[in-house]
Amino acid sequence: MNALTTTSNPSSKTTNTATTTPTPQRSRWLSLGAIALAVALVIMDATIANVALPVVIRDLGLRAADAQWINAIYSLVFAAFIISAGRLGDLFGRRRIAASGLSIFLIASLAAGAAHTPLSLIIARTFQGLGAAAVLPATLSTINTLFRGKDRSIAFAVYGSMIGGMAAVGPLVGGWLATDISWRWAFWLNIPFGLIALIGMLAYTPNTRDTHAERSLKAFDLSGVALISTALAALVFALIESSTLGWATTMPIAAVALLLIAIFLRHERHRSAQHQPVLVDLSLFQLRSFRLGASTAFLVSLGEFGLIFALPLLLQGALGYSALNTGWLMMCLAGGTFLASAVVPHLIKTLGKKQVILLGLGSQTLMLAALAWAISSHSWVMAIILAAYGFGIGLANAQLTDTTMQDVPVELSGMASGLQTTIRQLGSAIGIAGLGGFMIARLSTLTQDGLIAAGIPRAQELTRAVHDSVGAIIPELAFRDPVAAAPAIHALLTSSRWTLLLAAGVLCVALINSLRLAQDAQDEKH
Repeated sequence: MNALTTTSNPSSKTTNTATTTPTPQRSRWLSLGAIALAVALVIMDATIANVALPVVIRDLGLRAADAQWINAIYSLVFAAFIISAGRLGDLFGRRRIAASGLSIFLIASLAAGAAHTPLSLIIARTFQGLGAAAVLPATLSTINTLFRGKDRSIAFAVYGSMIGGMAAVGPLVGGWLATDISWRWAFWLNIPFGLIALIGMLAYTPNTRDTHAERSLKAFDLSGVALISTALAALVFALIESSTLGWATTMPIAAVALLLIAIFLRHERHRSAQHQPVLVDLSLFQLRSFRLGASTAFLVSLGEFGLIFALPLLLQGALGYSALNTGWLMMCLAGGTFLASAVVPHLIKTLGKKQVILLGLGSQTLMLAALAWAISSHSWVMAIILAAYGFGIGLANAQLTDTTMQDVPVELSGMASGLQTTIRQLGSAIGIAGLGGFMIARLSTLTQDGLIAAGIPRAQELTRAVHDSVGAIIPELAFRDPVAAAPAIHALLTSSRWTLLLAAGVLCVALINSLRLAQDAQDEKH
């Protein structure tokens, strides 16, 4: 029996899908458009924020840790609450939770654009992450519920294309706004498009849910939410603040985070054995496709967001790019992702989904290594490399999501989509915190060594200024004192190159992991 519910009229009461007329074809595709637009805004927001980050650092006087928190807090809150939001969607209706989350996201976008202190911007980004956490699992599980067979593959392709298109335009628009108008409009831009998505969602998306689950807080694992949220927050805090507080202080915090994760897993097993509601059904990891797909997605996100954090800082800090020119280059990355969606259906027919994932991850790994080598080359060289890297993302990502979800029972679709997206977002947060922290630490060390070797006075003071601004102060320093700026520019180039190589190493591990998915595909043929 199908435990999920849907209606042909979104405003009517939710009923069992086994006994109702399926959602009309036109409404399904209009619903998909609204869903894809909402998710595109959620994803685009991270890209826009990164392009504008150097401008925000200078405008609000951010510290290095503040700059990391502005991006990492979004992914962290996203990761911490997305499983809970997926479960809430299963219990109380996915459209209801998605619409509520989108509303929170839009209000937080308004607040982010109005922020005048680092703390107020970080708080606004926190609520943006909370709203985004409610949007994504509900929309993914709705697609998983509304579409079957060939239509599902087409739906995921359309979904990916819509996201890719918005992501392609996002960096350019964000760069233009930050250069010619204000970085604040990079957040306020969400509001008109978000309202369109919200209206479309309410008008055309059926409110599916698990009718067999008890609709009360008793059916909700609040202790599990508290454990995993605290664990993830502590882990990311340890990574980000290590450059400020030192590893001697943050390592014990990281150890506590890992201990809390172990306690969380034990807690979930105990609740499952007692037949109590759980936040995470650990039996999902017994599905090989889910286990391999989710772990690969974690590594891909870790490497990708390390790049997305580092590249705008490098381009604007060391290479003299404006936010607009940075947006053009970042658009090449997103444009490659968008273009890949046009060839993915043909490649799937020829090679199969899992081989396409393998091809995409191979491209990403090679292009990140190439970018590390060509980091100070002509802009057209970097544009080609970034477009090829984005093409690899486009080949892998949507099919990786589909592969991860393919064997999941329908009644667990909300939990599974929330869990796999949590794993992605955790990878993003750790990429920003871990790879970003590595870059900042190397930048500080290399800057100080270079300044001392060049005999520059006030080396420690200048190093602190470069460290705290993550290189955003370098253009101003170059204008006032080109001799002192030269070691800082070299340090930012070198630290960025090593960060990209480290990200390429992470993607190489993801590529090795994806070989097991490809082997599964071969086994299925024989």
